[in-house]
Amino acid sequence: MDIKRDYYEDIQLLDSKMLWFWFLMLIGALLTFPFLASNYYIYMANYIAINVLVTVGLNILVGYTGQISLGHAGFFAIGAFTTVLLISKLSFPFLIALLGGGILSALFGFILGLPALRLEGPYLAIATLGFGMAITQLIGRWGFFGGRMGMQAPPLKLLGLYSVSSDRGLYFIIITITFLLTLAARNLLKTKVGRAFIAIRDSDIAAQTLGVNLTYYKTLAFAISAFYTGIAGGLMAFMLGFINPSSFNFILSIYFLAFVIVGGVGTIFGSIMGGAVMTWLILTLDKIQDIPYLGKLLMTVSENWMSVTGIHNVSSIFLGLIIVLIVVFEPLGLYGFWIRTKIYWKTWPF
Repeated sequence: MDIKRDYYEDIQLLDSKMLWFWFLMLIGALLTFPFLASNYYIYMANYIAINVLVTVGLNILVGYTGQISLGHAGFFAIGAFTTVLLISKLSFPFLIALLGGGILSALFGFILGLPALRLEGPYLAIATLGFGMAITQLIGRWGFFGGRMGMQAPPLKLLGLYSVSSDRGLYFIIITITFLLTLAARNLLKTKVGRAFIAIRDSDIAAQTLGVNLTYYKTLAFAISAFYTGIAGGLMAFMLGFINPSSFNFILSIYFLAFVIVGGVGTIFGSIMGGAVMTWLILTLDKIQDIPYLGKLLMTVSENWMSVTGIHNVSSIFLGLIIVLIVVFEPLGLYGFWIRTKIYWKTWPF
């Protein structure tokens, strides 16, 4: 019988030849995808990878530590604006500026984590919501950050030598960073730190009784989650080429939390599924009027019973309905559906 004798054996990436085969197939697919897909699908893949990164970071806080945050749009904005400013104003290399944006976001996450020592549930959610709204308001009213007009992202040069201006070039940067940080999160949650997070989530009183330092680990969870979101914000700034404070609003924080819930709370694979599927749905539903038959029907309904611009709100209605259906019929999210599918095929046809 294969018995694990050390907790660090959990960090082992793959433990069978079959898993290694599919892992290498995934790497091959990711490497060949940008050479086969059109620019739009490469852009979509970049968008998905960035949202996966945010979802992984937020799931560390929500799923593994049990702390609710509605202010991650603020960390996203901090990472984006800091990265752009460090490159445009101080001529920092891209990777150093990106890391700086993540570290500054982590610092704000640590500060925001301090109230979490006394707040729980809806009170903590309101506190983080206030933080996110305050950050976007400050950025929007300070001329140093471009004010309400926002900022243009400077040309991206990797290692100070290679100019990256296409979606394909950004794809390799974004996918590599997302892959490495997702792997780092997976390993972190298998260590002493991850077990402390889970103990706090299950019962902070019992965790403290067992010697878990609540002050340290709660603030650490906020800092790590904010770091991931700040890195994602910096990548988003260069993917879009332009950042505006109004883009980092309350609805964005709601979307981030929805990614976690739809994918599956407390699982890294669920974070990947939630970020990928929900981002694909958002981008697809934004062009709902182009969908054959359904788009024409909705346009007719919009013109007869709503304003012409009401068609754009239909995508939000469909997205909300999908979230409700997933939560009602599969509380474990897409990860729960994946687990049930695996069990079904293992026992098929019985």
